[in-house]
Amino acid sequence: MTENLSPRSRIVHEALRSAGVAGEIITLPDAASTAALAAAALGVEVGAIANSLVFLSDGEPLLVMTSGAHRVDTAALAERLGRRSIVRASPDEVRAATGQAIGGVAPTGHPAPLTTVVDEALAAFDEIWAAGGTPHTVFPLTFDELVRLTGGTVSAVD
Repeated sequence: MTENLSPRSRIVHEALRSAGVAGEIITLPDAASTAALAAAALGVEVGAIANSLVFLSDGEPLLVMTSGAHRVDTAALAERLGRRSIVRASPDEVRAATGQAIGGVAPTGHPAPLTTVVDEALAAFDEIWAAGGTPHTVFPLTFDELVRLTGGTVSAVD
């Protein structure tokens, strides 16, 4: 089943299996590089899309898995986490931290583990969808699987 996946998505697939996440990565015919595009392609609420957003916080990459229905309030999140600042990473910084391009960043399969925050709003959905390493790939998982997969801290992000 992985033979049709890109090398980047194969890395994500292996990380999912290693973590015991059974959801299969699927390839969409069109890019789903935004939560709205992914939700429309999958026929789900935009809030059920787990956006992978990379920031720099106090000089280190920070992955925020946010509901597609939310915007991250970086000042409020920095205060909640006890950080000095949180700023959006550049495309080059995202690729360096994750090995993946913006629009397709998965919650796993990175060169090194990333400090991660998981939006508590994602818990409202029985099934959520995350990017599979490219803008054309996604996979389903549960909120609990996402938290376990990322080792993330659950928090409000907006």
